[in-house]
Amino acid sequence: MSNLNAIQLSGVSKSFDGFMALSQADFTAKWGEVHALLGENGAGKSSLMNIAAGLYAPESGSLLIDDNVVRLSGPRDASRYRIGMVHQHFKLVKPFTVAENILLGLPEQPGNSTFTGSHRQRLRMLEVQIRDKAAELGFAIDPRQSTDRLSVAEQQRVEILKVLLAGARILILDEPTAVLTDQEAERLLETVRAFARQGAAVILVTHKMSDVKRFADRVTVMRGGRTIQTLDPQSVSVPELVRLTVGESAPASEYQPATPGEERLRVRKLRSLTTAGQGALNGVDLSLRAGEIYGIAGVGGNGQSELANVLMGLPEPCEGKLELAGFGDLRRASSEQRRELRIASIPADRYGTALAGELSVAENFGVGQIHSGRYGTFFNLRRKRLEAEAAEAVAGFDVQGVRSLKQKAALLSGGNAQKLVIAREFSRDPQLVLVHSPSRGLDVRATAAVHARLRAARDAGAAVLVISEDLDEVLALADRIGVMNAGRIVAEFDRPADRQAIGKAMVSHGELSHGEMRREEVGNGRAERVRPMPPSRAVGRGAEHRPNKFGPTGN
Repeated sequence: MSNLNAIQLSGVSKSFDGFMALSQADFTAKWGEVHALLGENGAGKSSLMNIAAGLYAPESGSLLIDDNVVRLSGPRDASRYRIGMVHQHFKLVKPFTVAENILLGLPEQPGNSTFTGSHRQRLRMLEVQIRDKAAELGFAIDPRQSTDRLSVAEQQRVEILKVLLAGARILILDEPTAVLTDQEAERLLETVRAFARQGAAVILVTHKMSDVKRFADRVTVMRGGRTIQTLDPQSVSVPELVRLTVGESAPASEYQPATPGEERLRVRKLRSLTTAGQGALNGVDLSLRAGEIYGIAGVGGNGQSELANVLMGLPEPCEGKLELAGFGDLRRASSEQRRELRIASIPADRYGTALAGELSVAENFGVGQIHSGRYGTFFNLRRKRLEAEAAEAVAGFDVQGVRSLKQKAALLSGGNAQKLVIAREFSRDPQLVLVHSPSRGLDVRATAAVHARLRAARDAGAAVLVISEDLDEVLALADRIGVMNAGRIVAEFDRPADRQAIGKAMVSHGELSHGEMRREEVGNGRAERVRPMPPSRAVGRGAEHRPNKFGPTGN
């Protein structure tokens, strides 16, 4: 590794609406190293890196590139210094294709062949570059695919390709493995480490201690907007890293066995109508019972996002059955009916589909209850009651960074925005909880709190469905695990599940992808061979012999 400093921030301070997000913060990354940045949600990590990427201007302090003081006027200026940042919440234009999004981020430089010829010719040349770079990184990306059809994990890959193709040599990755499977994360981090060894500098903003221990050369810990310490991750234990990050070790929770009740949600032969291939639903069958957590694992882009959209009532053309006990066809339920049915929905894209960033914290908390009259009418809100209950929820769910209930939700950090969504969705004692990537971007303490809330909902009798591309999260939470591959559930595992068997089901394109799969029988941590079951057989075994609980449309 080089001893030269690639980027150095010294004595940096920054405030928002009187709140001091950064106070005399310091950070230095050298050429040739992977440097991790740790801290709780709201610790100032993203604010500091946004200054490094030219998105924010510091109120005090200095920024040096190659030991020379620079002043960045914006992200384009940062790009001239070959700084590229992949944000936790992506900056893609959804209707555009992958190639069109990447073209937007390319600097116009003399001699760059991508900016010669017609627009179509430029796109075709760029598509070749995208495919080459994607193959080099081990990504599977179609340059002509519209980004609004990509999973969260696939969108992240596009963002990484965008900054690398723009020539970034100082690469800032904000929670890069939060939406990746074990295999994808391993490949990505090996790739960025090799990128650093070629003379670049990689800054890894992460909450995953295993990533820090395995791939970082140095780690800097932040807390409360200040830099706490920079050290060699190999010289400190994981518990000590946790203590430095959150101030105390996060309490470990022991798994308590579930006591499943009756079948509450039944999904049968769910298929996409307008899409085909990767990401399409291809006959999803699953059964969810009261008092259990059902986890769905899988490599990104195998239909998880589309399934989440269908379950949560978001637009997703499909056919098949989605039946809720006591109601019937859930796809016919309005948003008001879903609230009355006490269905909690926590999507992966908290800013895009879960929160209205321009509305206040209190308004985002109360928006789900406006139709009920609890806070008056839309035109005559009972603001005192709304703000009192919002304040109680903010305190109860430890939503930090809320200086006023009237502040815009967009000013919250990603983790605290997630906690606000969960506070709202859990405010009515849900009977069905649908959640996609619940702890994406959360720190150790916040992740433990979210997991505890999901377990508490299960123990109170709710049926909980968790879709996550973080296999550790699925293994920690789920009582049963379904593996999604090629748009359908190809195998099921009871707890305790065999990690290697799950991984094989996630990536197999052979015998596991043909026909419906029988549930794994797991004992003593070992899984038997997966055996096909007849396509006509119900996922909830014996369901065809029980009385219909799913209402008049449940046939």
